[in-house]
Amino acid sequence: MNMEMVVLRLIHIGGGVFWAGAIFFIVFFLEPSVRAAGPDGAKVMQGIQQRKLLTILPVVAALTILSGVALYWRVSVGFNTDWMASRIGASLTTGAVASIVAFLIGVFVMRASTLEAGRLAAKAQQSEGEPQGALMARVQALRLRVRTSARWVAALLVVAVATMAVGRYL
Repeated sequence: MNMEMVVLRLIHIGGGVFWAGAIFFIVFFLEPSVRAAGPDGAKVMQGIQQRKLLTILPVVAALTILSGVALYWRVSVGFNTDWMASRIGASLTTGAVASIVAFLIGVFVMRASTLEAGRLAAKAQQSEGEPQGALMARVQALRLRVRTSARWVAALLVVAVATMAVGRYL
C-alpha cells in the first residue's frame, strides 16, 4: 500500500467534496434564501463570515488543488505528455483546469465581492441620507457579481467532479 497516495487522495477527495458541496449549497439554497429574506439576510451572512467560511473555503480549495497536482504528477509519471494526451490524461487535465479557474474566480471575484458588499452594507447602516442610497446601490451590484460568479464556480466544479469521476473509465 502506498500511504502517500492514500493520504493525497483523502485530502483531494475529502476537500473536493467539502468545496463543491459548500458551493452547491451556497448557489442553490443559501444565496436565494438570503436574498428572499431581504434585510434580515444580512444577519445570516454576518454569521457565516463570523464562522470564517470565506477563509476556510479557499484554504480547503487550495489544499484540494495542491493535493490534486501532487496526484496528477504521480499518475502522469512527472507530467509525461504521452500520458497527458491519453483519454484519462485529457479528462483529468480538463478537471484540473476547471477547478483552478473555479478557485481563481471564487477567491478573486466571489469572495472579494462578498467581503466588499458586507463592508459597504455595514457602512451604509451607519450613515444617513443620500450617501446611504449610493452605498446600497453598490452593495446590490456586488451581490449580483457574487451570484453570477458563484454560478460560474459551481458550473466549473461540476465539470471538475464529472471529469475526475469518470476519467479512469474512458
